[in-house]
Amino acid sequence: MQTNAFGPGDGKRASKKAAPKRTEATELHAADIRIDGKLDEEFWQRAVYVDDFKQQSPFEGEDATERTKVAFAYDDNYFYVGARMYSDDPSSILANVARRDGGRSSERLIISLDTFLDRRTAYSFSISAAGVRGDYYHPSDSDRNRDMSYNPVWVANAKIDSLGWTAEMKIPFSQLRFDDKDIQTWGLNINRWIPSKNEDAFWVMIPRNDNGWSSRFGNLEGIKDVVPKRRIEILPYAAGNAFSPAEFDRANPFINSTNLQGQIGGDLKLGLGPNLTLDATINPDFGQVEADPAVVNLSIFEVQFDERRPFFTEGAQLFNSRGADYFYSRRIGDSPTLRPDADFVDRDNFTSIIGASKLTGRLPSGLSVGALFAATAQERARTFNESDDPTVNRFGSEIIEPLTSYEVLRVQQEFGVDASTFGAILTGVQRNNSSNPAFSNVLTDQAYSGGADWNLRFQGGKYQISGDVGFSYVEGSEEAILRLQRRSSRYYQRPDADYVSIDSSATSMSGYRASLDVSKNAGKHWLWSVDGSINSPGFELNDIGILRNTDRYRLGGRLTYRENTPGRFFNRWNMNVRANYDWNFGGIQTGARYGFGADFNTNNFWGINLGGGYRPRTLSDNLTRGGPLMGRVSEWSLDGSVRSNFGLPRFGRIGGRISRDEVGSHSWRVNGSFRVTTNGPLEWSISPRYSRQTDMRQYLQRIEGTGGTATFGNRYVFSEIERSTLSLQFRVNYSINPDLSIEVYAEPFASSGDFRNPGELTEARSYDIRRYNIIGRTAENDLLVEDQGQQFEVRDPDFVRRSFRSNVVMRWEFIPGSTLFLVWQQNRNANLDEAFLVRPDDLSATFNQRGDTLIAIKFAYWFSAN
Repeated sequence: MQTNAFGPGDGKRASKKAAPKRTEATELHAADIRIDGKLDEEFWQRAVYVDDFKQQSPFEGEDATERTKVAFAYDDNYFYVGARMYSDDPSSILANVARRDGGRSSERLIISLDTFLDRRTAYSFSISAAGVRGDYYHPSDSDRNRDMSYNPVWVANAKIDSLGWTAEMKIPFSQLRFDDKDIQTWGLNINRWIPSKNEDAFWVMIPRNDNGWSSRFGNLEGIKDVVPKRRIEILPYAAGNAFSPAEFDRANPFINSTNLQGQIGGDLKLGLGPNLTLDATINPDFGQVEADPAVVNLSIFEVQFDERRPFFTEGAQLFNSRGADYFYSRRIGDSPTLRPDADFVDRDNFTSIIGASKLTGRLPSGLSVGALFAATAQERARTFNESDDPTVNRFGSEIIEPLTSYEVLRVQQEFGVDASTFGAILTGVQRNNSSNPAFSNVLTDQAYSGGADWNLRFQGGKYQISGDVGFSYVEGSEEAILRLQRRSSRYYQRPDADYVSIDSSATSMSGYRASLDVSKNAGKHWLWSVDGSINSPGFELNDIGILRNTDRYRLGGRLTYRENTPGRFFNRWNMNVRANYDWNFGGIQTGARYGFGADFNTNNFWGINLGGGYRPRTLSDNLTRGGPLMGRVSEWSLDGSVRSNFGLPRFGRIGGRISRDEVGSHSWRVNGSFRVTTNGPLEWSISPRYSRQTDMRQYLQRIEGTGGTATFGNRYVFSEIERSTLSLQFRVNYSINPDLSIEVYAEPFASSGDFRNPGELTEARSYDIRRYNIIGRTAENDLLVEDQGQQFEVRDPDFVRRSFRSNVVMRWEFIPGSTLFLVWQQNRNANLDEAFLVRPDDLSATFNQRGDTLIAIKFAYWFSAN
């Protein structure tokens, strides 16, 4: 049974209007449903169905063009869904067979459940017309905020027939979280996506001008006397691999043509009451992980790669806070710090994780909790030095990473009718640096950070006031703290900075941050935001988090006009303007940028994106990398892209960007993405990218003691550089069925850099570079130059990098929750000390470079006791 819909058309919460839509789940007295995708059981013939669906897109508010019927049932252990999706032309149903969470271009049904009825969070379960399952978690009141690491164990199936297609789902109550009550009422929404028509139809249709997701759901009633299950799951695994290096020296005692390795580990999930889950892991591995993409980094900032280890990805959003990145899980188990000075070294690429555990969940009071602890091992490297002296012990070992512990605690309380939140986070790192005196020179002994954040919502989230305050404290040897003072994020050694200075006797450092953002996020046409933040010079997070820049005040704003009502040419469109300003704590304006953007979706569902920006002259406190202030010249840029209808089996996108500054630096880039999906088991895509860049002032080096007083006695050397990069990413997915798939990833990559015409900053705060006279080359192939009667050497680090990274993964979920992986992985690369623009034949040359090969197998078996 059900009531009429409320009309969520003005951004207000459903609770402030008419009663929400409702339907009921029917109790099954016997488990007589077979999950084969057919609705041929007698129960489904008498079940209560909902069938009133409205379009959100393309024609908002109109009836769905195809009829959809969905019914719900339950027994003591499982929640069931049965659905009939009618189609006027069943031959047009797109049904690509893909692995779990794949098949984006297939027609699918999505069931979203707010099991706590908190009107803020939700679980979503999807089934495609090809029987492909998908699942994700919404940690906030937004459909777009999806935690794809949520991977419960459940079953589903679908069948295409002469009327359209049907689907069945069977979800164990042990895989859901809900309050312990005799009578359950859950929030519910249902979505049918028909890609051939680009039609999004919902049981509770939320207008595109409005905000909110689970706060607008209807109610699912009728579930009675269901007790939350005590969740006990064990996932042990065994893995082995054979590693074949590209080349090996026969004098190296640690490597031969094939190196065999093996390891065991496992994950544990233990439900602590109906709301909390304890996860523990031993030896989480990278066995089936896609290789990190190739990159050439000439900036002062480190490159961050995505986390892919299941233990850390699942529920990761619970550890995210507003404002700063206090927690970056790839710090745990990262590459060891030291590399011994020896002829041959046997050293692991990753630090072993002794064990890790986390406690996550949400209490009936609306308090979300996340706590994580991890410990990494003291790592040793074996060494070997060649020697003709028989009395010399040529073998040795050295500790290259200290025993380290990591802790993260995150809590967030929801309150008020509009589901506002207040949260806090604390992190800690402790290292046993006494195990090797060299650690004290580069690593802190302990580091702590934390903060509080808030998101105050008004009128159902139409208006928001959000912000945060935070702190950091690190402690270590004088050498370790000195390194932090000199780090690229702060550069205390700048000779013309009068508000910070090097303290070589310091054994600790502390800092703070704060931010505030006021925004309007819903409404018919106008949206806006105003924000500001401050990071003190001593703020430091990089022991367990990510911090690129500190010593900053920032102000910014954005104004957007949008039109979501279909017109003559466009289904919807928006335009925005924005401005951002930066200053350091010395009052120097270090940045400013003005930009605009526009996005148009046509009535045939193509997309056009345009944008641009202008950066006026400012001063930079990091271009000289620890030297004096230097002028940052003005620059403009334009970018754009065109994309085809995403819902069709063949999708393409092509985009580009151009830029130029006032001294002649210029760049252009073109990139694309093309995907082809068959109405069957095969999907492939290719993503090409090519860029050319000429930078007239690429930092090269500092030469101490030979400069003039205008640059504080040092020379800050810059070079022109011409760069080019070409890459192709290939992906092929072949799914025999939704539980057995083969995935191929390959990326040939080439990048070059031609350094030329070096020169130096003429004086502090200047925008000018004085170019050197090049006399010749040194024996080491560096440049011999002359400037104002002095001769000296400067580097000439021309390069060409070639790389080919690939892996092939066979994934077989032979029973729900238990998986077998077979992995074949290659990493080929070459570095050339040359200078030429890369060409297509450089990509083909990557296949002939020497490289390492890895073959691995992983077997994981899922045990559950509820």
